[in-house]
Amino acid sequence: MSKKKFKEKKEKRNKKEKGGMYAALILLLEEMAGKAYSPQQLIKKLGLKKKALIEDMYKLLDALEEEGKVEQLSSGQYKSTRSSKGVTGVVDHVNPRFAYIVTGEEGKKDIYVRSQDLASAVHGDTVEVVTSDRKSGDNPEGRVTAIVKRGRNRFVGRVELSRNFGFVIPDFKKIYQDFFIYPENLKGATVNDKVLFEVTKWADGDKSPEGKVIEILGKTGENEAEIHSIMAEFDLPFRFPENVLKLSETISEDITKDEIKKRRDFRDVLTFTIDPEDAKDFDDAISFRKFDNGLFEIGVHIADVTHYVTPGNELAQDAFDRATSVYLVDRTVPMLPERLSNALCSLRPNEDKLTFAAVFEMDEKAKVHKEWFGRTVIHSDHRFSYEQAQEVIEAGAGKFADEIKILNQLHHVLRKERFKKGAVNFETTEVKFKLDEKGKPLAVVPKVRKDAHKLIEEFMLLANRAVATFVFKMKKGEEKNTFVYRTHDLPNEEKLADFAQFAKQFGHQLQFESSVVSKSLNKLMDEIEGKPEQNVLQSLAVRAMAKAKYTTDAKGHFGLAFDHYTFLLLLSEDILT
Repeated sequence: MSKKKFKEKKEKRNKKEKGGMYAALILLLEEMAGKAYSPQQLIKKLGLKKKALIEDMYKLLDALEEEGKVEQLSSGQYKSTRSSKGVTGVVDHVNPRFAYIVTGEEGKKDIYVRSQDLASAVHGDTVEVVTSDRKSGDNPEGRVTAIVKRGRNRFVGRVELSRNFGFVIPDFKKIYQDFFIYPENLKGATVNDKVLFEVTKWADGDKSPEGKVIEILGKTGENEAEIHSIMAEFDLPFRFPENVLKLSETISEDITKDEIKKRRDFRDVLTFTIDPEDAKDFDDAISFRKFDNGLFEIGVHIADVTHYVTPGNELAQDAFDRATSVYLVDRTVPMLPERLSNALCSLRPNEDKLTFAAVFEMDEKAKVHKEWFGRTVIHSDHRFSYEQAQEVIEAGAGKFADEIKILNQLHHVLRKERFKKGAVNFETTEVKFKLDEKGKPLAVVPKVRKDAHKLIEEFMLLANRAVATFVFKMKKGEEKNTFVYRTHDLPNEEKLADFAQFAKQFGHQLQFESSVVSKSLNKLMDEIEGKPEQNVLQSLAVRAMAKAKYTTDAKGHFGLAFDHYTFLLLLSEDILT
């Protein structure tokens, strides 16, 4: 080959390599628009080894900068000038290798982000993310460009110590990094202590985030420490603020004559509560009397908390922040201080109590002839546990046996009528734990739901349905009143079809047309009762259902077969809600 031809071939090859590098360089800088790279990073990513090609890369960068396609930063790094629109979403850190950014935009896929591209964001943070042209499966890839809002800055974890510093391994499974703690910020914590800690500095580059211990919860594995860890992990308050406790102690327990005049007086009407054996507070009560015309008056009473907790004060604000009481294995985290939850607002026997009530006059066929809603004052005559009430039902004898017998008969009629109208009968098995005095689990015991449970449940359902219907029919001028309903949509057809296919493997047929689905589900529940597949099919059936939700739209409740339903009165946790 002549020198001339060799030179021409070399120039052609160099030109091709240079053109290929140009395309690769543009692709690299633009696929992650906004991200800056140092020259050394570009050389490594492009795989350049020849000195001549590296020199060509610098020339290309200069040319691209002149064209306005690339910008050199003061740090010496280069980035594309192509504008990129950031998308906002919440980090779901699936595993140590990658996360998804959940945007919540209908019809759009979550964005796949490698852990090294999270820019110190952790699970639950709201972030801005820029997408690239690459994809991971069906999901677009991207990287986090900004932290919009931290999901939280307090965590629970286990302390480990080295010679010069400490670190905390978080309990939360979706946090995949340890937190550095300077000795002066350990607050006396030692190895294996469970602690609540606060982040003082988030990660920067390869460095660990830094924190300080807020509270030592106890030793890992101890019941108190683990329960407090759960409470802290889910941001459940350990204790009430001092000002809230002081305010609760100033509330008078006296019920004035003027207050009684504002209410319907049920203190001379037989009233009792039925609650779990270990209940500390009693939220609801049943009143009962029989009229001379043969009708029964049944009142469902709940504690009138609004008499004691008025809008705007510290009690109301703290209750608003807590939103609800939370029931753990060995304790309750109450919404209100004990003076209210276990005393003033607890419908304890032999005490006058202020309540709200739904009162019904009904015949022996459970047909409601008259209903009334309003404030009441009651005096509970007795506190039954579920077990005690069940003994009275089964024996037909005992305290208030005649009244409980009638209530039980009425509950059966109400229940039968509800299922006749299309309610779904999910009787999933629940369990409770037997604990020793230190909170150590001794046994797992199935909760058996008998007539005593269902009696209370059915009258609570009646009250909630009646209240929702009453408010729905009220008018403010030409418009309906705004009200919070508990609604439950029809099952998702695709999920139901999958469930039907699974049930078929056990020899069970399920029709999932909307007109017969509830009857078909109830028939299936009857068929599988006592069979080995009962628990798995019941659980999968519940998962195939739509989720119930609170809304101001009165859309009805499929699972209960109610046109209108609310959740203002205490309901059994076993109900499909």
